[in-house]
Amino acid sequence: MLEVKRKDGESFESLIRRFTKKTIQSGKILQAKKVRFYTKEKTKRELKESALRKKGINSHLEYLKRIGKMEEFGPKRNKKR
Repeated sequence: MLEVKRKDGESFESLIRRFTKKTIQSGKILQAKKVRFYTKEKTKRELKESALRKKGINSHLEYLKRIGKMEEFGPKRNKKR
């Protein structure tokens, strides 16, 4: 638990600045981000399935490009990472 006490004549902004600096130095923010954004590792089976799915999609796109049903550069997609 972090505790920052206000000094005599200290402004609220400087108090907040000191508190923020202490939280960053303590590593609590990094620890909270690790917990919040934790992603479970994929199993071998899941990795193989996703690789096969990507390979199938890519081969289908190449086929569509070869027969002229799709432009060379294709549509733009927004990827979420």
